Amino acid sequence: MFGLTLSSSWGNGHATPYRALIRALNRLGHQVTFYERDVEYYALRRDFRTVPWCELILYENWEEVRAQALNRAATSDVVITASYCPGGARVNDDVLELSRPLHVFYDLDTPITLKGLREGELDYVRRDQLPAFELVLSWTGGAALKQLESEFGVRMARPLFGCVDPDDYKPTTTDERFQCALSYMGTYAADRQAKLDSLFLEPVRQMPNEQFLLAGTLYPWSWQWPQNVRRFDHVAPADHPALYGSARLTLNLTRAEMAASGYCPSGRLFEAAACGAAVVSDWFDGLDSFFTPGDEIVLAQSSTDVIAAVRRDRAELAQIGRAARVRTLDEHTGMHRAQQMLTYFNQASGAQLPARSAQQNRERFGTTLEAA
Repeated sequence: MFGLTLSSSWGNGHATPYRALIRALNRLGHQVTFYERDVEYYALRRDFRTVPWCELILYENWEEVRAQALNRAATSDVVITASYCPGGARVNDDVLELSRPLHVFYDLDTPITLKGLREGELDYVRRDQLPAFELVLSWTGGAALKQLESEFGVRMARPLFGCVDPDDYKPTTTDERFQCALSYMGTYAADRQAKLDSLFLEPVRQMPNEQFLLAGTLYPWSWQWPQNVRRFDHVAPADHPALYGSARLTLNLTRAEMAASGYCPSGRLFEAAACGAAVVSDWFDGLDSFFTPGDEIVLAQSSTDVIAAVRRDRAELAQIGRAARVRTLDEHTGMHRAQQMLTYFNQASGAQLPARSAQQNRERFGTTLEAA
């Protein structure tokens, strides 16, 4: 696997779902090697360098490990490259030349990727590369899957949503550092800011006697936060259960690009639910296929909805959190996703997939792997 990061949970939502998925694959008897570009901002905030369930290889540049990595990939059953892998398009060029492994692209940011490819090229994947993979896995379902196949020529697109490791995310005792009426954990994103203003900051302003908590990085340093907001630039995964369990309610917000496609649950949503936290969330198409509104999750369209949810009876919220945890353990763990992934691998390996020649790719997408 070649991905953004496994070793650091700082400023990204990739690391903890990767860990849940890879640990499950290891428990199923598979050996996984994860290649991660050793960038400074993750190196300064790393959760670990070695783990017993995966071989983690940190590298400074692709040429440094290219020969070793391609030799390993050539003798593997599957090689996976993923969205936001630094220099991933160059890696794709090389691994797609290998004959033995199944070639898989895992996009944890599909609507953002497709928007970027419509506007130009991306550092981690090119438009002409997508049809060359036997399988493309998408964190986002709904319209994105149809677009991958019909517009971008993907031979086989399948959803592989976020997940959680229940060994790491489970109910725990409250922690006074994180006690609040409403918590939100998420990195700053411009296309999520309107929802943050409406569903978090507006309740903050209207409930000055309640305490709120926001954990996340990359927010503009010049912002003036209300006094009843406690801010954490980063909360380590080991403290996530305490954060979720110490809030009366936790907020889930969806990026606009993701919501437009639908079927786009964040990894944080499953993590909070696994901890038994009551979650209030904005709506996206397909949300009710993951959690039942009213019983397992609270929906909000406005600040008024959020305020009403915060003021609900604690026993009611606790019951919603318990129900969400049961649903998560039944359907949304790393083991569930690992088994789905292996099923897709078998389908892609056995299916009679339409192969496209370099000439066909050039005619459809304007460039070829050879030209790159």
